[in-house]
Amino acid sequence: MTGLTIEDVAVGDAAEVTYTVTAKTIHEFVTASGDDNPIHSDAAFAAGTRFGRVIAPGMLTGSFVSSVIGTRLPGPGTIYLSQSFRFLRPVYVGDRVTARVEVGERVAERNRLRLRTTCANQGGELLLEGEAWVLPSPTPIKYTVPRPAARIPASTAPALFFPAAVAIEMASIWMTSGMALVSQALGIAAPAPGGARHTPAPAEPDPVRP
Repeated sequence: MTGLTIEDVAVGDAAEVTYTVTAKTIHEFVTASGDDNPIHSDAAFAAGTRFGRVIAPGMLTGSFVSSVIGTRLPGPGTIYLSQSFRFLRPVYVGDRVTARVEVGERVAERNRLRLRTTCANQGGELLLEGEAWVLPSPTPIKYTVPRPAARIPASTAPALFFPAAVAIEMASIWMTSGMALVSQALGIAAPAPGGARHTPAPAEPDPVRP
């Protein structure tokens, strides 16, 4: 991601990001924000409202605008000063929301940008509109999102358990040896050669004769 300075931005520049709203998206936002309004989570309750079904919190839709500002225009390092919203239509589970930010004004001497902010659904219907004032980063920023820690391949997993495997094997040997010693101590080992019936081993075939 690139954090732009005010010198890198011109009036009319725009950026957008599209998100699909799922039941999980709404649940995670409700959990994080504490917005327990049942119209966002209780299908039976929502069915009795003017919308007839669950709708996404308005600020969830608004947060998509924040995502564009923080990652695209002006990008990393940007500081929010203010944001206004006018909510025009509800957002339902399954809607694809496109958040768009467009530069409306530059105040270079104060390092400020006025942005027009909108969200629209997959049908192009406007969901919300508003305006934001932000402070771009004073210096250019090149930011690489940290990659998640690599997962250990399954093929290498047995090596991780090698010490345990050795311990189990050694325990097996100790138990086997211990059983033999106990048997000898109790006199239940195989009888001595003098008291046992000796069965001669079968004669090996004469390699000369057929």
